Amino acid sequence: MVKAISMEIKLRKHELPNEPLNSIYIGGGTPSILSESLLNELLESVYKNFEIEKNAEITIEANPDDITPEKLQAIKKTPINRFSMGVQSFFDDDLIWMNRAHKAHEAEDSIKLIQNFGFDKISIDLIYGGPTLLNQNWIKNLAKVNELGLNHVSAYCLTVEPKTALQSQINKGKLPALDEEKAAEQFEILVNQLGEYGFDQYEISNFARNQEYAVHNTSYWQNKPYLGVGPSAHSFNGKQRSWNIANNQLYMKQLVLGQLPLEIENLTLANRINEYIMTGLRTIWGCNWEEINIRFGNQCTTILKQKIEPYINNQKILDNGENFKLTPQARILADGIASDLFFDY
Repeated sequence: MVKAISMEIKLRKHELPNEPLNSIYIGGGTPSILSESLLNELLESVYKNFEIEKNAEITIEANPDDITPEKLQAIKKTPINRFSMGVQSFFDDDLIWMNRAHKAHEAEDSIKLIQNFGFDKISIDLIYGGPTLLNQNWIKNLAKVNELGLNHVSAYCLTVEPKTALQSQINKGKLPALDEEKAAEQFEILVNQLGEYGFDQYEISNFARNQEYAVHNTSYWQNKPYLGVGPSAHSFNGKQRSWNIANNQLYMKQLVLGQLPLEIENLTLANRINEYIMTGLRTIWGCNWEEINIRFGNQCTTILKQKIEPYINNQKILDNGENFKLTPQARILADGIASDLFFDY
């Protein structure tokens, strides 16, 4: 698989703008199971085919139960300088309900172990809104973030996706339906408590202290081009979206034949501006008028100014002439407001 991904990187090296890359994100399944030699082989293929900034953010996803001194010793010998960990909760009841492999104490122990090895850039994922998560435990989860000295948190509301085991169990009455009111309460707790700990809510679900914003994810939200390699990976070049096939064997087979295992979608003007609005409104930077004008044209700018006027009047959007963004109290309504501003032509 690593050899196949390296082949894809070589075949697609001209797809990104001709400028140094400022982030590499090793995600997907569980890349932390890779050996030191395979991780280095993967990264060497990137460095051979792209120019990388000196202090680029290089992140690896890891599960708490994968973290060992031996694994960290191996990662220390690679260019990786940041961890993203799927902690989800520091309470076993929540982890059991979510069918996670690790225990709460393993999550805390693995974070401390990573820190002891000299890695200071660690982001963790937390989930709120689940039926087992009490408000007081959610408060304790966030206090644990502060206690551990973490500077980045991604916190997501549990959602029920169609055709999943979770939806099936809820429909059959085996599990309770999600409580939207409790989820809204826990979102408010999240924003207020992390704010007290010095975190900026720089994106609806992402919080950082000391301006340790995730470079990689910020590129997505700011609608910048990115290249995704490996099975199921998605890419975006500003006008097209592409995605690789999910089947591992077919993915590798096509690359051996020198073929790219992907499909391409040409985005309409409406697709492109709607995506820009949707992602931009989720951030503290909002949407930039000059960029809208350059990328989408004067007509889009004029229409959008008319569309946001009611939201300015009811103090849900702030427009300073350069950018427009959601006011803090309107962030919980981000998806609904964005959809109201969408273009349909």
